Amino acid sequence: MATIYHVTTNEEWEEARRKGYYEAPSLVSEGFIHCSKAHQVQGIIERYFKGRNDLVKLEIDTDKLTSRMVEEWSPSVNDHFPHIFGRINLEAILQVFMV
Repeated sequence: MATIYHVTTNEEWEEARRKGYYEAPSLVSEGFIHCSKAHQVQGIIERYFKGRNDLVKLEIDTDKLTSRMVEEWSPSVNDHFPHIFGRINLEAILQVFMV
């Protein structure tokens, strides 16, 4: 089992629970959901969510995903990041942490 993470707002997480799946705005605008490995999470929060206090971190089991996941290179930070090309089924989410 590989574990990856996705940071989102508590409001978006609550909406996912109501719908039965998680779908980030980037899925529509970019075609995938941005995720990260454990060592990348803090950098994501600092770059994209600085000063926010309404965030949650989804811990995702990649073996349980029903959508395709691909690791892709990000030249802006010189690292590979996991991207999910579709919705995240709630069964793949192991835990939700407040951040």
